[in-house]
Amino acid sequence: MASAPTTQPPRARRVSVAAWAGLTAGVVLGGLALDRVGLPSSYLFAALLLGLGVALGRPDAIDVPPAWFRWAQAVAGVTLGAYLQASALRELTHAWLPVALVSAATLALSLAAGLALARTTTLDEPTAALGLIAGGASGIVGMSEELGADDRLVAFMQYLRVLVVVASTPLFIALAFPGHHESASALAADAQPILGALRGWVLTAVLALAGALIALRLRLTAGGLLGPMILTGVVVLAVPGGEFGVPPLLREASFGIIGLQVGLRFTPDTIRLLGKLLVPVSLAILGLLVACFGLALILDAATSASLMDSYLATTPGGLYAVLAVASGAGADTTFVVAVQSLRVVVMVLLAPLAVRWILALRRRPR
Repeated sequence: MASAPTTQPPRARRVSVAAWAGLTAGVVLGGLALDRVGLPSSYLFAALLLGLGVALGRPDAIDVPPAWFRWAQAVAGVTLGAYLQASALRELTHAWLPVALVSAATLALSLAAGLALARTTTLDEPTAALGLIAGGASGIVGMSEELGADDRLVAFMQYLRVLVVVASTPLFIALAFPGHHESASALAADAQPILGALRGWVLTAVLALAGALIALRLRLTAGGLLGPMILTGVVVLAVPGGEFGVPPLLREASFGIIGLQVGLRFTPDTIRLLGKLLVPVSLAILGLLVACFGLALILDAATSASLMDSYLATTPGGLYAVLAVASGAGADTTFVVAVQSLRVVVMVLLAPLAVRWILALRRRPR
């Protein structure tokens, strides 16, 4: 009697050291080039494009190990949590209510634009909503698959938004506020040496591990990223002298891994779908830009900030590029970075709740 066939688990593909070295070199060179033109999260974007090219040229040839991706999520979470600098947020004590309302309104506008896009295209609601959330692109992309969205389409929408903001902000400042000098160099926002400081390495490692373990224990949705982000935010704001910077090498390596993970999952069908989505997504992003300018007018009227400061503070994304423009234009950079960084953390923190709310609405009987 013939024995029953046994089912063997699929073997993990072995990728040579040379292949990983080539990928790493490609990400570094691409990230440096994109960084020179002022694109935020340039290494994530470069890795995404490189992964896309590999996926289309040699499908299923390489995968990012799951442990690497979990580590990258945790470091990205620490990076987002470290945005909350207590010294900058103290500048908002006189205007906390209008700033909080504007941040909440930005999230509401993002969700509304996403739901409208889902109703007029083939996109599902979680993907459309996460793709248009105005802030924290790296964090949103890193958690989107866990939230039931298509992380490839979310990445496309998020980075199209970032590109539009980075390209339009200096031009708008030059036209609307003549006489101010603009600079789009993202490097101006990060003066750390590439290796950072030893304190940054230790704190990043401890907070990433502890935050991920706490999130696992609490079964927190997208906890691999949110756990370290929340824990880091608590340490930065509650512990005297708790502010620190994640070493750029560690930060960009984590962003690069996230970008590769997403890029390597592209297929020709996905690319064809992106072509069909380009026009409606672009229109949604432009609508979001106009709506955020309306929020800038409200912030200008409700606080002592100038209209230029309010506009830069409410621009939907591109934190580093916007900060560089603010510095070059003589704006109140402390106010701008405080509002922008607070909104980034709020957006990433509330994204899982927003997706759950959207799914609950979809399941509700009509």
